[in-house]
Amino acid sequence: MNSFSMNALAKSLPSVCRPCQPRPAIMRSIRAFSSSPNAPSNSKDQAEQIEHQILDRKPANSEDSSPLSAITKMMQGDQSPSSSSRVKSDYARLAESLEADMMRNPYADRAPPHHLHVFAHKHNTILTLTRPNGDPMMSLSTGSIGFRKGGRAGFDPAYQLSSYVMTQIQDRGYLMEIKRLEIVYRGFGKGRDAFTKVLLGNEGRNVRGLVSLVTDSTRIKFGGTRSRKVRRL
Repeated sequence: MNSFSMNALAKSLPSVCRPCQPRPAIMRSIRAFSSSPNAPSNSKDQAEQIEHQILDRKPANSEDSSPLSAITKMMQGDQSPSSSSRVKSDYARLAESLEADMMRNPYADRAPPHHLHVFAHKHNTILTLTRPNGDPMMSLSTGSIGFRKGGRAGFDPAYQLSSYVMTQIQDRGYLMEIKRLEIVYRGFGKGRDAFTKVLLGNEGRNVRGLVSLVTDSTRIKFGGTRSRKVRRL
């Protein structure tokens, strides 16, 4: 049977001639082995994957990249060791910065203090209460309570003056305004010890709790021109 008759018979009766048709080789129907993906990926995606592998981080579309994931983990107590150490280091840096700020400006997070200046001269004692900006609120000396001339010097006039000032601070309502108080000493007269006794005694019980700082601003001269003659009574 020639090829022409076979082709005609195959067209008329395909089911009969199907076993007679030559089958293709099995190796031809099998796709060659290859590790390449079916569809070529984008070069940008490949670059991002390589970057994530190098930096050892998760892709941007992962579940942990959500802004609420860290808060949720913290509330659930599932915080990883690396994140906990990172939080501890952040707190340490914050504490160091706050400590440095406190060293530069000790009154940054608190109300600035009022000042009570104690000028303990050899012949007199002067007490001056000022606001934080330096405006005087009250200034009294031993002469303001009746002492004259040589009687202004000594321990007893300074003690009476300190008691009177403590009473005036309370009577004038300054305790409502004063949140913090700084004591500034100047000089080494007898009024220095007298004021300290009053402040630590019963007369200063209402003012003593407001004191936050005690400083000494006594002037000390080093060289320079000749000083004035010392006053003698």
